[in-house]
Amino acid sequence: MMTIVVTAATGQLGRLVIQDLLAKGVTPGDIVAGGRNPEKLSELAASGVRVQTVDYDQPQTLAAAFDGADRVLFVSGSEPGRRIPQHKNVIDAAKAAKVGLIAYTGIANAGTTTMKLASDHLATEAALKASGLPTVLLRHGWYFENYTAQIPVYLEQGAVTGAAGGGRISAATRADFAGADVAALLNAGGGEVYEMGGDESFTLSELAAEVSRQTGKPVVYNDVPTDTFAEILAGVGLPAPLPQILADVDRAIRDGELHVGTGDLSRLLGRPTTSLEDAVRAAL
Repeated sequence: MMTIVVTAATGQLGRLVIQDLLAKGVTPGDIVAGGRNPEKLSELAASGVRVQTVDYDQPQTLAAAFDGADRVLFVSGSEPGRRIPQHKNVIDAAKAAKVGLIAYTGIANAGTTTMKLASDHLATEAALKASGLPTVLLRHGWYFENYTAQIPVYLEQGAVTGAAGGGRISAATRADFAGADVAALLNAGGGEVYEMGGDESFTLSELAAEVSRQTGKPVVYNDVPTDTFAEILAGVGLPAPLPQILADVDRAIRDGELHVGTGDLSRLLGRPTTSLEDAVRAAL
């Protein structure tokens, strides 16, 4: 028996993690689900999961949630530019509470990638190492949902637009990553680094072709320069600095930085990862 804390449990990944913990037979009372708005977790509370406020900007909420915790799944914050101080609060609270192990959801190839999105993750990994806490690094690749959620736009425009060239992406579903996170959280001893990505990589041209094949509607890949893609993203209303950050992700894809060939994700899952074909079919 152990007490397991899941931060950001109101988010899409965190909810899936808790569902997977319960499916694996973890007693609801041994799980602490934390989020900024715990009222959104009422369904989990009704099932016996302990629900607490966890706000990365409020260290007192972290201290309360981590008290007596054996293992913490530390889901990275969602606000680039604010994550470093927020994550420091999490790490300081975990160290003060003497948690047994902390598993952090970072980004794939964090040790080598040059993408802007990785800088906060690298700083967090360094802070975790300096803390002396037993740590597991769960380096996530790109989520299929980043693309499949946009299928209506692809169909409307007849194109997938990006700046990734022929770069290959090792994407998987959030459910795949959540299942692997749970496996690591329950079984790791500390010190592990998992580079996680889908078994079968694809290009954005292949994504467009698969959407076209399954819908019977023409969809092509429209490759544009990185700066142009940032302007397009800004033009559809994304606030700064997201257009520049996301355009830089495509630049990194073009340069091979979101390709993962380790097999860590499927090994943790104990099954193959979701395919591009299945992800598109499920979204449709």
